[in-house]
Amino acid sequence: MKEKTLTQTRQLRGLMREAAEKLAGCGIEEAPLDASLLLEYAAGVTAQDYLMDPFRELPQEKVCAFWEAVEKRAMRIPLQHITGVQEFMGYPFRVNEHVLIPRQDTETLVECALEKLEPGMRVLDLCTGSGCIAASLYLIGRKQGKVSRESRFEGADISEAALETAGVNCRELGADVRLFRSDLFEKVEGTCDMIVSNPPYIRRDVIEELQAEVRLHDPYIALDGHEDGLYFYRRIAAGAGSHLKQGGWLILEIGHDQREEVSRLLREAGFTCVQGKKDLAGLDRVVMGMYNK
Repeated sequence: MKEKTLTQTRQLRGLMREAAEKLAGCGIEEAPLDASLLLEYAAGVTAQDYLMDPFRELPQEKVCAFWEAVEKRAMRIPLQHITGVQEFMGYPFRVNEHVLIPRQDTETLVECALEKLEPGMRVLDLCTGSGCIAASLYLIGRKQGKVSRESRFEGADISEAALETAGVNCRELGADVRLFRSDLFEKVEGTCDMIVSNPPYIRRDVIEELQAEVRLHDPYIALDGHEDGLYFYRRIAAGAGSHLKQGGWLILEIGHDQREEVSRLLREAGFTCVQGKKDLAGLDRVVMGMYNK
């Protein structure tokens, strides 16, 4: 089928049909959408271009580029690793095998933090990964007038490779975020007004049940929440008090079934006004609390 496609099928409609069939046969849930996105990435043909002229023929070199991308996706390589980009909060973030691909669920965390953000705050993003949380807070906060000259935005991660990716994103997007290597609070000095984090929270015995795109291509270190998924929440709750000002906020992304346990950890560590927030799917996604010494 592939050889026939490369030599005979050049019309957009035929290419899209064959690509979608191939991806669906490999278990890709949104095969038509992925085929459309790969056509735009590899051949520069947008969905609007396709709708306007579905019988247009592509040059052979673009057909080859398109099918090379489709073959990668058929091997369950994440779409974002093929294109190298994932949109988050309206901004394009570069992604690779060293960082967790930003997901829409995490936008709930950013929205909660933006509600608490005020000019002059020092904001720390733990387990920053691609830098999408810290950079989005800075960029959107600046648009909303919540970032001043005194504001400080920082991102910490234990992975040097992740920090390199975050650095590229911050530079390309114009986000003034200081990045540094730290095992959670290990290298954090002083106190912050807000700490945000999307830490690893998948139970170790569940990781092997995840989709191949996640299980095989997202960094294991960004998924592994140890035996019960709460390992990093315990560490963050225990250490946050030493790095938050009185009245400072700790805002955490959680798994959909972890609200009760994480809320308890925050209360036991001296946090008040502990509350949760659901994502667009109606699932528990964020737990946050105010530190009260």
